[in-house]
Amino acid sequence: MSLTDLLSPSDIAAALRDCQAPDSFSPKKFFQISGMSKKSSSQLKEIFRILDNDQSGFIEEDELKYFLQRFECGARVLTASETKTFLAAADHDGDGKIGAEEFQEMVQA
Repeated sequence: MSLTDLLSPSDIAAALRDCQAPDSFSPKKFFQISGMSKKSSSQLKEIFRILDNDQSGFIEEDELKYFLQRFECGARVLTASETKTFLAAADHDGDGKIGAEEFQEMVQA
């Protein structure tokens, strides 16, 4: 399964266009524009599984900086500032990584 099986390619493209400039990425806005915020819990778990590149059950900081590239290989890498802000917003238990439940809570907030 790929992200385009769960999200509209045109919504993904619009979300990526919205954050092309460095330091313009807003997770909440990206989730809304891409359509992720309207997905069910089971769909969000599948999206998380796809985004969890190493299949560890967590999205770590190293994976997070390539978040946009998981949607389109030519997309930019998140800046260090964007990555840290994204991680801090989702990492509720302070373990330095985002679990599936934390991801779901952030997307649906």
